[in-house]
Amino acid sequence: MTTKTYDPTPPRTVAFIGVGVMGYPMAGHLARAGHRVTVYNRSAAKAAQWVAEHGLASAPTPATASAGADIVFVCVGDDDDLRAVVLGEQGAFSGMKRGAILVDHTTASAEVARELSALSQPRGLHFVDAPVSGGNLGAINGTLTVMCGGDSASFDTMRPVAMAFGKAVTLLGASGAGQLAKMVNQTAIAGLVQGLAEAIAFGQKAGLDMRTVLDVIGKGAAQSWQMDNRGPTMLAGQFDFGFAVDWMRKDLGLVLDEAKRNGARLPVTALVDQFYADIQAQGGNRLDTSSLLLRLK
Repeated sequence: MTTKTYDPTPPRTVAFIGVGVMGYPMAGHLARAGHRVTVYNRSAAKAAQWVAEHGLASAPTPATASAGADIVFVCVGDDDDLRAVVLGEQGAFSGMKRGAILVDHTTASAEVARELSALSQPRGLHFVDAPVSGGNLGAINGTLTVMCGGDSASFDTMRPVAMAFGKAVTLLGASGAGQLAKMVNQTAIAGLVQGLAEAIAFGQKAGLDMRTVLDVIGKGAAQSWQMDNRGPTMLAGQFDFGFAVDWMRKDLGLVLDEAKRNGARLPVTALVDQFYADIQAQGGNRLDTSSLLLRLK
């Protein structure tokens, strides 16, 4: 973990719902930045582990975790998980005070973002959809990119707090814009990883020293984060870290569903989604997304 320097900002009372692979370190950065954090997790043992490490509090339901919070951060699995922790008697909305902001870091649909934003307003609450990019390492190091949709006043309030775990927190438009931007991000990544996998497979078949080749072309127009960070691990046959194939297929499903609605043509994305389905069929559900290389062996 790199040493994170936190920008000075007044301490806030916050809740963090979902302390899994991403949420656990994100909530930790909020605590180290001086904010008063209460966590909730579906697995109480994980919440207890977080409390033992950070010395703050956990709560038995999203509603009780959110009581009195200025900002409630959420990071769960998908649309259904999000609705489950936000809505209903035990959901976050029922516990939040008027004027509080719910910030959703789940990679979910733009549709659910707009739905929850609309439901928040009669309660006197605010909603910001804020999916992140940077993976588990970005969460651990506090260097996530946060793509936001919502009103500017809510964004201006949450941004300095979210900078505890982010290197860039940017408002991109009204509710749903953050989720749409994350779909753009995943579309770009899918094509890049497949291109990198094909390049490595081609170079290996050609008998090249691919470590040297990647080092050379990584100094030119082919350079990318994927090449710098996943190229060496792909060459080493290491696929047991990073962003899992199951998660990427979930995200690409959101992209392709949205494309059906807005008419975008995504032939490469649809093809790479099917390549990931091949990896799943081979039992590679939890492998890193760079495991696309395995299809070409």
